[in-house]
Amino acid sequence: MTSNYKSPLSTRYASKEMQFTFSELNKFSTWRKLWIYLAEAEKELGLEITDAQIEEMKANVDNIDFVAAAEEEKLTRHDVMAHVHVFAKACPLAAPIIHLGATSCYVGDNTDVIILREGFDILLPKLASCISRLAHFADTYKSLPTLGFTHMQPAQLTTVGKRACLWLQDLLMDERALSRARDDLRFRGVKGTTGTQASFMALFNGDGNKVKELDRLVTQKAGFPSAFTICGQTYTRKVDVECVGVLASLGASLHKMCSDLRLLAHMKEVEEPFESTQIGSSAMAYKRNPMRSERVCALARHLITLQNSALNTAATQWMERTLDDSANRRLTLSEAFLSADAVLMTLQNIVEGLVVYPKVIEKHIRQELPFMCTENIIMAVVKSGGDRQVCHEHIRVLSQEAGLAVKRDGLDNDLLERIRQHPYFQSILNQLDSLLDPSTFVGRAPDQVAEFLKDEVAPVLKKYEGKISEKSVTLEI
Repeated sequence: MTSNYKSPLSTRYASKEMQFTFSELNKFSTWRKLWIYLAEAEKELGLEITDAQIEEMKANVDNIDFVAAAEEEKLTRHDVMAHVHVFAKACPLAAPIIHLGATSCYVGDNTDVIILREGFDILLPKLASCISRLAHFADTYKSLPTLGFTHMQPAQLTTVGKRACLWLQDLLMDERALSRARDDLRFRGVKGTTGTQASFMALFNGDGNKVKELDRLVTQKAGFPSAFTICGQTYTRKVDVECVGVLASLGASLHKMCSDLRLLAHMKEVEEPFESTQIGSSAMAYKRNPMRSERVCALARHLITLQNSALNTAATQWMERTLDDSANRRLTLSEAFLSADAVLMTLQNIVEGLVVYPKVIEKHIRQELPFMCTENIIMAVVKSGGDRQVCHEHIRVLSQEAGLAVKRDGLDNDLLERIRQHPYFQSILNQLDSLLDPSTFVGRAPDQVAEFLKDEVAPVLKKYEGKISEKSVTLEI
């Protein structure tokens, strides 16, 4: 135990790999790599920088004295200069050329873009793993009829697999959005204090071509296909809006799906995994609470709210930049990715262990199907020579009587028995059972599932061959 606050995203929810991505070590070692890229490119373009200086910097990338850096920052009130000083002490030979011509945002913003890319690279295979597991579930239950619900009232039948495809379709849109946001990321590059590259023009004696090549070389070394042509001191905070926005949208998808699962668990039709030693309630020993789905909803709700921070930060940047973005972004960017990471790991655990109860589903269908099949009964009566309007009136009266018995007296739906006993319907009694076959009420749902999985899901999963998790995710706490 510790007396200091620690975020639950670190202690309970997010993965070690995502925590490392947003760690101090990854951040500041990336700063040092960026200083190395800059020195290498400046050397290639003719500045007096030696191989020995660059090798000394490379040898000390992870040799970070965090205590000394914290002390320096107390004195300077400037995090970048504190780390420049500490890196210079570790690299006395390279000290004169560290951060040469650069501004703080050279390391700050470029590191942020690199970390955003790393974050997406962690999330996308996890999202694909969830899509893969859910696709298998949809295929398994593509033909199992179940009540559909509109307005949370029983509606025309669908199938368990078709409903899962509604969730899948949202996740496919999220995969597309996350992929686009990841691939659209551009390096800030080597732009100087207000984005004009004036300091580098002075460094290279007014040679604009060399300054442009310096920007290209550093961008290439950092692994980006392109850098912003135009920026202020920072890259536009619209980038953060796009990145956090797609993660918030993912949160909305997962909240919707897991809310559905919580409702289905309430009806005892579908349940998330529940371990043999798991306790649902400290008081009510019988309970099987959907705690995983509840966790997804809770964290997704937090994730959704983070989009407002990114939007407000982008909206309030003044001229070439203002520093009121810094503290906000430290929270917003990290928590967006850590929250998304946590909900995807929890979701995978859920979809790998979903339990379906066909007998309960069948019971609920039997309770509602008599009302839903009335149109089929009317058509059958008309085909046997009856009058549609007369038939409709008989069924309307019998339906209201049966509905009243269900709601007022708590009885089972006996509409079919009332129809069997009514002399008007004697001509179709031998058809009633076939008219009530649930599989005849689901339309093309099984075929829709098969087509969707083949035409839309499979091509997306093909992108992640070799990256989809083969083993089950264990929910630690």
